[in-house]
Amino acid sequence: MHLSERRGRNAARYLPRRKQLKNSSKPPVHKRTTSLLFQSFAISTQRLNMEGPYGSEWPEEEKVKRREMVDHEAHYVFVHEVANSNADEMTTMLTAAKTSTCCLKNSGPLVGFVQYRFVLEEEIPVLYVYELQLEPRVQGKGLGKFLMQLLEFMAQKNCMGAVMLTVQKANVLAVDFYISKLRYIISATSPSKVNPMMNKSYEILCKVFNDEAKTIFGDREDE
Repeated sequence: MHLSERRGRNAARYLPRRKQLKNSSKPPVHKRTTSLLFQSFAISTQRLNMEGPYGSEWPEEEKVKRREMVDHEAHYVFVHEVANSNADEMTTMLTAAKTSTCCLKNSGPLVGFVQYRFVLEEEIPVLYVYELQLEPRVQGKGLGKFLMQLLEFMAQKNCMGAVMLTVQKANVLAVDFYISKLRYIISATSPSKVNPMMNKSYEILCKVFNDEAKTIFGDREDE
């Protein structure tokens, strides 16, 4: 399963610009500088998981993702593989810190990561998932679901109105994962809702936590 991503780069042409959320109650962790080791892992994992769904758009999209990776507003959760001394199997460990260098020290090999930001979307504070990437060998084991539940918990604890993310339509497994298994909905700000004639390659999904966010992002056809 290929899990991801952030809003497509062309969205700003017809949707209000996303604003970084300043002075929020978010804890001062999960940040900042990315190490060369992490960057190498992230680039290779993104390419492995996302080159297919993006198709011919991938070379340009990869450049965008590399810039986002080192943005000072990016926050991370890292997933490491750890040998289980009590069983003949491998377990995973989640770490979160200010830098990936700190996270990687004395930890097992990376097998996945989440990149997210606290932003204003349509003037609503939200946790936006920019990347959720797992190595293929650890997919399908419930780890992606656990990470999304962790992000939802963090969003609610920090008084965010919603968790939002972008997914490529061609990434059918991810679309099914978010909508069918995690009960996300297509946001009212997604291209298919704003203007179906645009026929964009991605959807913006969301899970809302309060009435204000529901009014802005919810499925207005159900109202």
